[in-house]
Amino acid sequence: MKAISKSIWIHILVVISILQIGAGLAIAQNTTTIKGTVTDARTGETLPYVSILIPGTTMGTASDAEGRYALTLREDHASIKFTYVGYVAVEKPIKPGVSQVIDVKMAVDASMLKEVTVKTRARYRNKDNPAVQLIREVIAHKDENKPTSNNFVEYEQYEKISLALSNLSDQFKEKRIFRNYQFLFKSQDSTAMGGKNMLPAYMQEKLSKVYFRKNPYNRKQYVLANRRAEFDAKFVDNDGLSAYFNRLYEDINIYDNDISIATNLLLSPIANSAPTFYKFFIRDTVKTSNPWLIELGFVPRNKTDMLFEGKLFITLDGKYGVQNVYLTVNKDINLNFMRDLEARLEFEKGDDGRYFMTKSTLAMEFALGEKNGGLYGQRTVNFKDYTINKPQPDSIYRGPGEEIVYDPEVKTTESFWASKRHIPLERTEQDIYKNIDTLQTIPSFKRTMDIATLFLSGYKSFGAVEVGPVNTFYSFNPVEGFRLRFGGRTTTDMSKRVYFETYAAYGFKDRKWKYFLSGTYSFNNKSVYHFPLHYLRASFQRDTKIPGQELQFVQEDNFLLSFKRGDNNRWLYNDIYKLEYVREFESRFSYKIGFTQWKQTPAGVLRYERLNEGGELESAGELNNTEANIELRYAPHEQYYQGKLYRTPIINKYPIFTLRYNAGLKGVFEGENNYHNVALNIQKRFYLSQFGFADITAEGGYIFGKQIQFPLLTIHRANQTYAYQLNSYNLMNFLEFASDHYASLDVQYYLNGFLFNKIPLLKRLKLREVVSFKGLVGGLRDENNPALHPSLYRFATDDQGRPITYTLAREPYIEGSVGIANIFKLLRVDLVKRFTYLDNPNVSEWGVRARFRLDF
Repeated sequence: MKAISKSIWIHILVVISILQIGAGLAIAQNTTTIKGTVTDARTGETLPYVSILIPGTTMGTASDAEGRYALTLREDHASIKFTYVGYVAVEKPIKPGVSQVIDVKMAVDASMLKEVTVKTRARYRNKDNPAVQLIREVIAHKDENKPTSNNFVEYEQYEKISLALSNLSDQFKEKRIFRNYQFLFKSQDSTAMGGKNMLPAYMQEKLSKVYFRKNPYNRKQYVLANRRAEFDAKFVDNDGLSAYFNRLYEDINIYDNDISIATNLLLSPIANSAPTFYKFFIRDTVKTSNPWLIELGFVPRNKTDMLFEGKLFITLDGKYGVQNVYLTVNKDINLNFMRDLEARLEFEKGDDGRYFMTKSTLAMEFALGEKNGGLYGQRTVNFKDYTINKPQPDSIYRGPGEEIVYDPEVKTTESFWASKRHIPLERTEQDIYKNIDTLQTIPSFKRTMDIATLFLSGYKSFGAVEVGPVNTFYSFNPVEGFRLRFGGRTTTDMSKRVYFETYAAYGFKDRKWKYFLSGTYSFNNKSVYHFPLHYLRASFQRDTKIPGQELQFVQEDNFLLSFKRGDNNRWLYNDIYKLEYVREFESRFSYKIGFTQWKQTPAGVLRYERLNEGGELESAGELNNTEANIELRYAPHEQYYQGKLYRTPIINKYPIFTLRYNAGLKGVFEGENNYHNVALNIQKRFYLSQFGFADITAEGGYIFGKQIQFPLLTIHRANQTYAYQLNSYNLMNFLEFASDHYASLDVQYYLNGFLFNKIPLLKRLKLREVVSFKGLVGGLRDENNPALHPSLYRFATDDQGRPITYTLAREPYIEGSVGIANIFKLLRVDLVKRFTYLDNPNVSEWGVRARFRLDF
């Protein structure tokens, strides 16, 4: 189950919540809901896109195309204000804590009649619209206004990310359980995003020197200093947490066509296609600035689409540059858990006449519901000391990656940061470093984190050893029946060089013991579960396996995978000796060299049989195989959250290349086969802005050799569970297809609600469409076909002697699905159809599969 980005998000919501001793259960304060309609006082016509604000705050909204609005407040406020170009502003009182309807009639401002002609109820159109003409000028001048239009740019950059649990009530703060934790709470202006009571939970600061070169293109960010609040590594992957927060709060470049928000791409209001998806309105002229500025408001044509709303301030100097930006999103946007968002970009005019960004602030608040406590995060980036068109030596741009530690010897003390910060810390941020250190000395906090780690990762720590994973302690299958397993591994508390892992399992039906033992030596004195890996491991495993089932990010004896459809009684007993050397590099290139000796014995109704000299079937017993293995992998800019068992990738736009080579060694440690198996896998996510994104995986393989036994061929990945598996064929049966050469294509297209958002009955549910296609072509050469060579193992048959294993010589295997994702924000359900090989026995043409996918 590859796409388990849910585990990162669960870590963030649950671990940080438990980190603050259950803060996620906060009692919400009374909310005030206001809705109504804004109309012209004289004509009665509704007024679209009226600005609606809570005085003294940045909270507000805008009326829709029909003049309707709705606003929910979590704090008490006295009034609400309505403003519209050409009309007199109106301010109305609010009754706190109750739902109310406030309809507003606005009168035309007589003093502006000579300057403004107001057309009410006019159908919005791009043609002859001065606001659209203005934004088209901005788009046309984008390239010349970008700071990167210069040949060279360099500057100093300071950034900070802080996170806190938000919107906590006074009753919650005073609970007895927090008696020892009052030092964590911070108060702020009750009108600010996040509410009055905050529980600061995380902080990171970074100071960098950035160099940009236009031709040939390169950008280097030399990190001068880096500091963050860290938790005990036994509970939290600090590097992974930092990487994920940086992925959520990415840089905002208004000149890019797409802007990343919470791992989703939203169309920029000055993207080339912006007039097609946004409505623009000239709201004001700012004459106090030099040059004068036009305040240009914008809203999405469909408020549930992945688009912004907000305002731009455009220069009236003929260059149409962006001088200031305010971005937010509509409350109805199809983003999960997003309760509030504000982004502000500030620019100043440089010596070359272009506007350079001086400050960028992105604040987002996430919550499981409108009435719950939430998670508030803010990333602020400040820029100064711009130098334009000053060439630098090529050595500045040399080396992989964009981020390099420039001076790791810098002592990042508090006095250092006090002198180097571009902007001071806010009140809620000042004590985070000290508080996090203090928190981890409190025994009750350690116990709570221990419980959270058991819940999330399945391991219980006992210092030098940890026991788990608990979801494998019990499972069942047709061969072993009821199966119990118990295991564990050592931790860095015992040694940072040597690690051991083991488990033992027993099947009550076959009455056989299974077990595993491994020893690992770390060459870099780091955990063998954290980047960059550099270790040598030797292991032995005696256990069961389903032929052709290759699972990622889940244990094969996971209890939930015990439930399968159709015949599931062809298994293997395996004895596997393995030696492997793994090395990873900062460039995200890695390699793995291994040696494997594998003895497999068929189990259940599976038999290894071949024809004897008399033409009769005889049992072949067991298959012995010895392999040399090489795997090369390159994943540019890859980041991930490291759990106790698996890394959870933080997917980006870069492709991932994996090349595998396995060589069969006949005569080495009882190896019976000679062959060369080569496979290449390429996967990439394609971002399609408001149209969603597509994950595409292409794979191909070829086995060189003759007289290769069928268990050593490529047994294509099948799935007989009721879960939708991304890397398997979900309507293919186990052992159904075998090849010695193949090519496949897998497309998962997530529309992110682009179609459902247009359907009134569906858009409130925030459902999302997903479409998939899986195609596989392949074949089996005559020299490896059991039907032509008596010495080769026969393909598997059912209990009536009919073959159940086939080649792909006739036609491709194709299946596809349409699905609904984001059900209850965590479930995807697909209707899967199989298009080919429908006459094979015991196959299903249709199937319903589900999988958990927790996304933004």
